[in-house]
Amino acid sequence: MHIGRQTWLFKNKPVIISTGTVVGPDEGEGPLASTFDFIHDDLDMQEKSWEKAERKLLEQATELAVLNAKLKDDDINYFVGGDLLNQIISNSFAARKLGIPYLGVFGACSTAMESLAVASLLVDTGNAKYAMAGTCSHNCTAEKQFRYPTEYGSQKPPTAQYTVTGAGAAVVAQQGEGPRVIAATIGKVIDFGITDPFNMGAAMAPAAVDTIQTHIQDLKRKASDYDLIVTGDLAKVGHAIAKDLFAQNNFSLEGTVFNDCGLMVFDTEKQAVQAGGSGCGCSAVVTYGHILQRMKKGELKRVLIAATGALLSPLSYQQGETIPSISHAVTLEMEDAT
Repeated sequence: MHIGRQTWLFKNKPVIISTGTVVGPDEGEGPLASTFDFIHDDLDMQEKSWEKAERKLLEQATELAVLNAKLKDDDINYFVGGDLLNQIISNSFAARKLGIPYLGVFGACSTAMESLAVASLLVDTGNAKYAMAGTCSHNCTAEKQFRYPTEYGSQKPPTAQYTVTGAGAAVVAQQGEGPRVIAATIGKVIDFGITDPFNMGAAMAPAAVDTIQTHIQDLKRKASDYDLIVTGDLAKVGHAIAKDLFAQNNFSLEGTVFNDCGLMVFDTEKQAVQAGGSGCGCSAVVTYGHILQRMKKGELKRVLIAATGALLSPLSYQQGETIPSISHAVTLEMEDAT
């Protein structure tokens, strides 16, 4: 059901019955390592290209999600996913192997929650019994496509972010045990006038703020109704800007914990990740690993995740275009949340 300006309220409360998270070595050295299903020891993952390694991440994450749900691929009605690479090839090629009816989506790094929102809508409306959402990213593929190949050893400014090497997938069902998807807000494209591809956090912060405020207003709630509000990958720079924008808008964050997946997945003081993490896999592995595990333990009852995406391409950057951004938000609740 559509409510407010841009929010879907899921009457039947689809449930995330299983997840799969697979990450690379840097993520495996971070503070959330114990919450991931599988950690690779190296970035190439015994593949011949970075792109094939990224695809492998997603294939493994989706396989784990289906296995953990005690289902078979044929039981999944739809697979919804996307990634950062041109023509979302990681997801499209992984879908070729899965053999599941496929909906490809693109929201840059916001794809984790965009795909979860669409999968939940399919289940909530009765158009699917089981739908799977998935996304992935790889540090070396993102650097090669959007900036400079890692082999160049180029220097990066402090505002730059470190793309997460990881993939996350979730199986959404009509019934079962686990956190329920209560609502989703589809974001608007917002442009802050940033042109620097090494300053994504600043570019995405306004979109995150707009979507979070809209989501809470559409549901007639306040920030304190949530145990945790987390953005996708604003990292240090974008997270600080977001807090300033909330203050300018007189939007109080009092009574909730406001964090960012890009700050959670790495130890920014000990790891060489510049301002923090980013990438489609960032909010996916943090949400489907760490956050959902805390919810299942009863540590968190209601969580709002606002994944963020910078909608640039190599072509738009080369033509001097600014970086439009978007944020898609999803509320997750355990059954006894009030």
